[in-house]
Amino acid sequence: MRQASVERNTKETQISASVDLDGTGKYDVSTGIGFLDHMMEQLSRHSLIDLTLRAQGDLHIDFHHTTEDTGYAVGEAVSRALGDRAGIKRYGSALIPMDETLTRVALDCSNRPYLVWKVDFSRPKLGEIDTELFQEWFKAFAQSAGLTLHVETLYGENNHHIVESCYKGLARALMAAVAIDPRKADAVPSTKGVLGGSL
Repeated sequence: MRQASVERNTKETQISASVDLDGTGKYDVSTGIGFLDHMMEQLSRHSLIDLTLRAQGDLHIDFHHTTEDTGYAVGEAVSRALGDRAGIKRYGSALIPMDETLTRVALDCSNRPYLVWKVDFSRPKLGEIDTELFQEWFKAFAQSAGLTLHVETLYGENNHHIVESCYKGLARALMAAVAIDPRKADAVPSTKGVLGGSL
């Protein structure tokens, strides 16, 4: 059972997150930020990872802490559910078209966190959320999930489409990477026998 739950409580946010890597894409999400809820639902639906998420944060200040800490919490839950990462396919990638936008996402469940973010926006806000916060979410998620994660929007104009294609790309790449390879279901996919540290 590749499931895990995480609670993250600070003076700025109180967050609980639960995932089932072998789910069907069911979600129950409430962060207090409508657009972030929408993206978490897309992540769950398109990765087939069941996700339950509750977040309360200092939204009276801005959305930064809640957005970033949600990334940390969901990423940590994914990492815990992966355990020693034995049997996983490890790598995943996706090329996601959304109307005029095309985004490429590639990742390695390497336990060596790294984010390459090549995504540009034409506006500082999308609804009420600052567009710069999406990079913070992806950075926090990659850090706590232990992913080498590359996200690049090749082209696009509509900011909603750009963000949504990033999350859908992450979802599809993650679904491929965490899938169990039946030929090596008991082996960590590394010549070292452990994921993390040097190559």
